[in-house]
Amino acid sequence: MRFLIISHALHKTKDQQLFSYAPYVREMNLWLNHVDTVEIVAPLVYGAISNIETAYHHENLVLTEVPSLAFTSFTKTFRSLFKLPIIFFKLYKASKKADHIHLRCPGNIGLMGCFVQIFFPKKIKTAKYAGNWDPRAKQPLSYKLQKWLLSNTLLSKNMTVLVYGEWKNQSKNIKPFFTATYSNTERETPHTRNYAGNLNVVFAGTLTEGKRPLLAIQIIEALHQQGKPVFLDMYGDGVLKETLQRYITQQGLEKMVTLHGNQSKNVIKEALKSAHFSLLPSKSEGWPKALAESMFFGAIPLATPVSCVPYMLDFGNRGILIEADLQKALATILDALKDAETLKSMSKNASNWSQTYTLDVFETEISKLLKPL
Repeated sequence: MRFLIISHALHKTKDQQLFSYAPYVREMNLWLNHVDTVEIVAPLVYGAISNIETAYHHENLVLTEVPSLAFTSFTKTFRSLFKLPIIFFKLYKASKKADHIHLRCPGNIGLMGCFVQIFFPKKIKTAKYAGNWDPRAKQPLSYKLQKWLLSNTLLSKNMTVLVYGEWKNQSKNIKPFFTATYSNTERETPHTRNYAGNLNVVFAGTLTEGKRPLLAIQIIEALHQQGKPVFLDMYGDGVLKETLQRYITQQGLEKMVTLHGNQSKNVIKEALKSAHFSLLPSKSEGWPKALAESMFFGAIPLATPVSCVPYMLDFGNRGILIEADLQKALATILDALKDAETLKSMSKNASNWSQTYTLDVFETEISKLLKPL
């Protein structure tokens, strides 16, 4: 099988290997275990390989480079418009040769792939929509257009669309799906936490407005002001790093909040094993792996009810749903801390649920998708 991946993810090369964002590549490597030849159509950039990037594993893999697209300013939009014919031609050529077309959405390259795949109604296709599929969510027009094209079974024939969460009134090609980080061999019974002493909290995500890392810090600060011995370890990098560090210094929070930057999977794994909570007050999510990973080891999520998060947390039985308002979030957490037995039950429920979604189960489900419809 010749397998085509159409993605907006930035790629790098080193020592004749192809690298990209680690969680995405680790997932794709599971798909690639079941195919003979791989072509990836995606942007290529130059630079050192970071801690959050890893390599594809496949002997017959080729990258077809396309320019990245951006429509955030007049100049970038003007330049991108001239790139569109080049990208369209490369996508069409790659799709024509492929036996299976796999789209990574949402993204600008994925959007173009949504249009190109229309010309190949007989080919087997899958699309992974890694964003928020909630029909009620406020999203950019390009996201809505991708969702409409993918859901349209007349335009997207032989297409299975993998989305996070279960939503009402969906077309027949929409399949609720999940993602995974850990294998069956990494399953373990989490230790029972003591919620009466020091409380360790982990934030894992990019330090950008969408993840609301400042609100996360302010929640910890407010809990300390209420006499709670809570400590926050933040893993990730982003444009807000300096702003956050400045806030931590100005507020004298150095002993309770630590910015660790990007760290390896194993470092974060060990942090989650000892954490009491995982804090993620995001504006929007797809399937937040940071929460699923923390739940795997019994760390209780503290998260805003966006996308499929309420479903993941079983509407409060496997985690604590908080509002994106400091005082409301504080009140909810303080109330939860009053009942240690409920927290212990919540931790156990979270672990039991998350440990059903392993890489082994994920790969089994993927292998089914690669078979003819």
